[in-house]
Amino acid sequence: MPKVVFRIPSPALFAAGSAAICATPVAWGVPGLQVLYLLPAAFAWWVVRNRTTVDGERIVARATFGRRVVPWSEVKAIKVVPKGWLSAVLTDDSLVRLPAVRAAHLPLLSQVSGGRVADPTADPAAAEAEEGPAAPDRDATPPPVESEG
Repeated sequence: MPKVVFRIPSPALFAAGSAAICATPVAWGVPGLQVLYLLPAAFAWWVVRNRTTVDGERIVARATFGRRVVPWSEVKAIKVVPKGWLSAVLTDDSLVRLPAVRAAHLPLLSQVSGGRVADPTADPAAAEAEEGPAAPDRDATPPPVESEG
């Protein structure tokens, strides 16, 4: 059974390292400000920890401080947010956020789920071709006129 892991891209850890380097002059300038190093460390922990693992049997959503395992039989739908992480709508209408899964990942999520999630990029023309030939297009638009010049 294929398994896919959606995670935050690893280059985001460079941001944590850069923030730690940039915090060094400030952190060592005044005693006690070494606490500033906790911010890049927390960001790095968030990047490494957040992920969603999907296979044909279940979804495992791992957040910063917890983990939720949801079998596909409990998933009613997928809530799509254009600029954010997707959420699984469960049969009891509760939401489970899927870390690092975006709308662009829907085709892969559809494939791994075995068709439980609809693929929005599926070609509707392919489905029509299976049904048979379509009726001729009865468009009332006149043909283009060529200009002489």
